[in-house]
Amino acid sequence: LLGEENGGFKCIMHNFNHERWYIVAGANRASRLVVEECYKWANQRVVFGNPLIAQPVIRNKLARITSLVEGVHAWLEAITYQMQHMTHAEQANHLAGPIALLKLFCTRSANVVSDEACQIFGGRAITQTGMGKVVEQFQRSAKFAAILGGSEEIMAELGVKQAMRGFPNARL
Repeated sequence: LLGEENGGFKCIMHNFNHERWYIVAGANRASRLVVEECYKWANQRVVFGNPLIAQPVIRNKLARITSLVEGVHAWLEAITYQMQHMTHAEQANHLAGPIALLKLFCTRSANVVSDEACQIFGGRAITQTGMGKVVEQFQRSAKFAAILGGSEEIMAELGVKQAMRGFPNARL
């Protein structure tokens, strides 16, 4: 017997919040590692006599992916704090939607990080060894986070439905 009789589904649903939190933590850590590799590569790769980082378009790409990773991290920290100060019932009521939206934001951000990293690394991004190894592995595995724990469409639906519950006269 899982939880109270006829309460197993509710117990499983509470677990989804923690599963999704874990997925976000892992996916954002992987994104952060890719961003770190991009900084290393852009500083050491010399193109036309200058480091790659000297190119404004590369700095723009680095700024974009850095801000996405830091944004996910800040939101994850806020959710983590709330999870530590709420019961499971309160989490299910107040955090299921925000956690779902965080997972959506994290996985969409990971796709951008993956795409921009490939642009920064060029042909090295498709090599399974050497400097491009981390980027190539991320390209293959980043989509798992979008699928596990609920697809992006399900996360968006859950997040919006939970947000609408707090609106006056909401009819969902």
